[in-house]
Amino acid sequence: MTSRRRFSRAYKNARRVPFDNSSKFIIFSDCHRGDNSFADDFANNRNTYFHALQHYYDHGFTYCELGDGDELWENLEFKAILEAHKNVYKLMMKFYEECRLYRLLGNHDMVYKNQRYVEKHLHSYFNKVTNEDVPLFPGIEFSEGLILEYEETGQEIFMLHGHQADFMNYSGWKLNRFMVRALWRQLQIFGIGDPTSPAKNYRELKKVERRTKKWIIENDNIFTITGHTHRPRFPEPGEIAYFNDGSCVHPRSITGLEIENGAITLIKWQIATTEDGILKVIRVPLEGPKRIVDYRTEKI
Repeated sequence: MTSRRRFSRAYKNARRVPFDNSSKFIIFSDCHRGDNSFADDFANNRNTYFHALQHYYDHGFTYCELGDGDELWENLEFKAILEAHKNVYKLMMKFYEECRLYRLLGNHDMVYKNQRYVEKHLHSYFNKVTNEDVPLFPGIEFSEGLILEYEETGQEIFMLHGHQADFMNYSGWKLNRFMVRALWRQLQIFGIGDPTSPAKNYRELKKVERRTKKWIIENDNIFTITGHTHRPRFPEPGEIAYFNDGSCVHPRSITGLEIENGAITLIKWQIATTEDGILKVIRVPLEGPKRIVDYRTEKI
């Protein structure tokens, strides 16, 4: 199956959610939450991420996580990840209980495509204090795509992880997972990255971006948001409408996309030092806000 067909299938089967100018969304991807070991890339930014997510919960945002939220290549079981970052999952539970959480499939959490696996590991967890199973994300389902339908203009915002443009990380993900567990996880100690990952291989990154842009152009420049490459992208109106939210494993910061008041903004959360030496987690707008209507194509 070609990348074109993989993108089109994700679009065809995507869940559709209407929104208007009163709606608010925060879009993150590639958190790669791990077990808090030396190989857990998320651990460095977990406090920044938690603070940002708490901000968005308090301000009424809906959380869209575009895949690779959980690092299930390096880690054999979700249980270890839950124990390492339970405060994060308890906060995500609150989003989910209020129908403000959408999670998509990525290559590093492709096992969530198996609904039986999801039911076993994510619907509930064992509480060591009460010695019983308690709800976590009961009934949650994962999909490859999500489409936000803008009621003001009829525009569609198509969101997916982006590994659909990457054959080995889509069709060959089990082989790549084996290589990560058997080889690259150990070499990560010495600073050697996985060459199959577009986030660590510039040549692969360019291939993924080129194939993604080609599909967007072939489909009337549809407004598309992905992750996967860890490289933020924020086009100007009139350019190819390819957005990327970056990742939550950048050195000392996380990036994401906000949709609020009918506009989109690329943001960064990072730890900064005040003049009196106090460390604070701050939000820094990088691009935008740009009105979504300004990306409208002639077809709409």
